[in-house]
Amino acid sequence: MRIEFKQKGTFQALYAAEAWCREHGISVGQSSATGPTGLLFGKYDWIAKWRNLTPTEREELHGTMDGDFREGPVIVTLKNSAVETHAASLQAPATSSHNA
Repeated sequence: MRIEFKQKGTFQALYAAEAWCREHGISVGQSSATGPTGLLFGKYDWIAKWRNLTPTEREELHGTMDGDFREGPVIVTLKNSAVETHAASLQAPATSSHNA
């Protein structure tokens, strides 16, 4: 599942993506200038920066957040298997966009 956030304004797309994740029970990891941000369904106090995750930890993530965090767009990509397991209600068209 891929969702694109295109809000205008500094960090507005990032804030919208983070809010959407919270609303759907997805924890957002620490941002990193050199890679995406890890996403996990459930309540997690800490998901390390991409550069500090091992290849196994990266594979275990349920998804990632990537894009231009400052000016947008921001892309949330979730593994289909994670959506099926943790949030079947999210199953929708493969690509959607949020411009609010």
